[in-house]
Amino acid sequence: MADPDLADLDAFVAVARARSFRGAATLRGVSASSLSEALRRLEARLGVRLLNRTTRSVTPTEAGERLLERLSPAFGEIAAALDGVNSFRDSPRGTLRLNVPTIVARQILPPIVNRFLADHPGITLEIIADDSFIDVLAAGFDAGIRYDERIARDMIAVRLGPRTQRFVCAAAPSYLAAHGGPAHPKDVLDHACIRHRFASGALAHWEFERDGEIVRVSPEGPLVASSIDLELSAAIAGLGLIYGFEDYLLPALEAGDLVPVLGDWAQSFSGPFLYYPSRNHMPAPLRAFLDFIKSGKGGRSSS
Repeated sequence: MADPDLADLDAFVAVARARSFRGAATLRGVSASSLSEALRRLEARLGVRLLNRTTRSVTPTEAGERLLERLSPAFGEIAAALDGVNSFRDSPRGTLRLNVPTIVARQILPPIVNRFLADHPGITLEIIADDSFIDVLAAGFDAGIRYDERIARDMIAVRLGPRTQRFVCAAAPSYLAAHGGPAHPKDVLDHACIRHRFASGALAHWEFERDGEIVRVSPEGPLVASSIDLELSAAIAGLGLIYGFEDYLLPALEAGDLVPVLGDWAQSFSGPFLYYPSRNHMPAPLRAFLDFIKSGKGGRSSS
């Protein structure tokens, strides 16, 4: 039996970790068909099935699990050895893969990314905007950005962006002229509301807070969407109340297209964090990004 190709073994590790040919292909910047072909070659050479494939999932077989357990540390050592050479460069090279919430990708990261890439021309950033709560490390990302209540306690977290953010509720002047506005969060249930559904399928609750009292409601209305652009357009058209990140709604609020309601019930929360695992070796691109954020060049705000 011929020895397996190292690239085919690497392809197996990528797919097994991502539990998806398409997901692994996206992270690697290759086609899913090339990874599938690599797995076919590897299984043929080893004479054993490594992955169970269905139309909905990819999971390692028992043999695949054992192989993955042995290969993962080995490939980690190879990556660390190669990355060690990176430290001798004036500017590190390589790819940094981040998994981030949509709000962060849209409102917080653009100026940070622009300045970071200008300072580090040898680094490629791959950023996936994803509001589902996945194991970003198992999926092949170097680090993630999340809000603190979603960060595992064994991770190291570094603040990125504003220290605090707010959820706000608003409506178009035309809607308020026709229907009035809520005086209390529970009054929201008597209004048409524009709802947001996450990619996971979960429907977002509306949560309000004042003087330590928290009121959570699940209103109904004419539109449920997973696109903030659709939701914002509907709200501006006067179809109902909208609730979301203040950063999303601010341009419309400043333009007068939307008017805040229940302002004294607007809930504040801690801003996002970059998080990564505690480990002895850190890839040079991730180290460069951390140093950049900690230096203040990322434009961290205290507001």
